[in-house]
Order: sequence, then C-alpha cells, then structure tokens
Amino acid sequence: MSNSSIGDQFEELINIVHRLKGPDGCPWDKEQTPESLISYMLEETYEVIEAIDEKDWEGLKEELGDLMLHIVFQASIANDNGLFNISESLKNINEKLVRRHPHVFDKKNLVKDNIKPSWELQKHKEKKRNSRLDGIPQSLPGLIRAQRIQEKASHVGFDFQKEEDIWEKISEEIEELKNAQEKNNQDEILEELGDAIFSLINLARFLGISADDALRKSNNKFIDRFKMIENELIRRGKNIEKSSLNEMDDIW
Repeated sequence: MSNSSIGDQFEELINIVHRLKGPDGCPWDKEQTPESLISYMLEETYEVIEAIDEKDWEGLKEELGDLMLHIVFQASIANDNGLFNISESLKNINEKLVRRHPHVFDKKNLVKDNIKPSWELQKHKEKKRNSRLDGIPQSLPGLIRAQRIQEKASHVGFDFQKEEDIWEKISEEIEELKNAQEKNNQDEILEELGDAIFSLINLARFLGISADDALRKSNNKFIDRFKMIENELIRRGKNIEKSSLNEMDDIW
C-alpha cells in the first residue's frame, strides 16, 4: 500500500469518527469522554497483546485497527475541547523519534549498548525531571512497572554486577518471607512477598526476559492444561467438581 493510500485510509477514519460524534451521529459515541473510554482502550490494548502471543496475524490486523480507533477518538475529543488535534500528536512523535535517535538521524556513531541509555537521557532532559525514576506511570501493571523501575536505575549504574548476586538476593528474600510467615505477621508477609517478586523480576530483566511476558505464558499454559483435565474428565463421564485431587493430578 502506498503512503498516499495509507494517508487516505487514516483520513477516512478521522472523518468517520467526526461523523459518529456529530449532531446526526451515534448517541453512545457523542456521550463519550476521555475517562469513559479508558477501560475500552485498555481492553483493545490487551487484545492486541493476545493476538501477538497467539501469532494470530489476521486478528492482529483487526485489533490494531480497533486500537487506532481509540487513539483517533481520544484526539477527536481533545480537538473538540480546543486542546490539540491528531496532527499535533503525529508531529510530536515524529520530532521525538528523530531527536532521540541522533545515532541514526545525525549520523553519530554510538555503541549499540549505549543506544537505550541515550534515549533515556534525552527523555530525562526533555521532561526536566528531578529523578531518573520519574515518569513511570503509576497505573502500569505491577510487573511491568517494577521492570521499568529497575531498567531506569540500571541506566545510571545502580544494578547487580552478575547473575549470581541476584540469585543470592532471591534466596535472601525468600528466607525473609518464610520468617515473616512463621511469625504470622500479615504486614511483614506482604512486604517480603513483594520484595521476593521484585527480585525475581530483576532476574528476568538480567536474563533479557519480560517478567510480564513470562507470567502471561505461564498463565496460558496453566489454562490449557486445566482445560485438558476438564476435557479428559468429561471423556470419562465424570464431573470435575466431584473428582478427587489425585484424579486431577494424574491427568495433569
């Protein structure tokens, strides 16, 4: 598809959204606010992730379009309120990408390992932030937020030096969790469990793995295997609620 065709399709989407929100448009669309659309936008984002996980490329094509609708919808509401328009959003991201990739657009030779820290440094300067950990959204899922915190700290050298150090930290945190459990102190258990999970996320980051991706794959694996148990019990003419743990374990 040519650039002009892409532009035509994008402009058509903008016009459709404008009409949906217009005087003769859809009552539901006309009532929406930036806040009311948040849950729908999140849902579409997770559907994009699911399509990628399942390598469902036809599904991904559709879900990216659904997500694009929400981006255009939010920009359209902002435009109606005199805040900004979609063209300004596109201009901002284009300029930002060029500005934060001097090794590409300014033809500067940077070592590959320094590219991401350079991006973070540029971002820190542009936003005029007080802390290198500022700007990580509070609303991010816990696993993702923890890994971003660790990444940002790592960019200034605050990090474990070798993998063995992380394993020692994990063992230390698990022992502290066991001690808290023995004392039956719920506040301490909560704190130590969080520390143990944070340490495991550090290991994932050190190994170049997304902790969120790893957990999502484990969730899906558990669901698949549990459904296998259900199907096998049905094949045997049994009800899962009346089956013993030993029966289910044998199938697992």
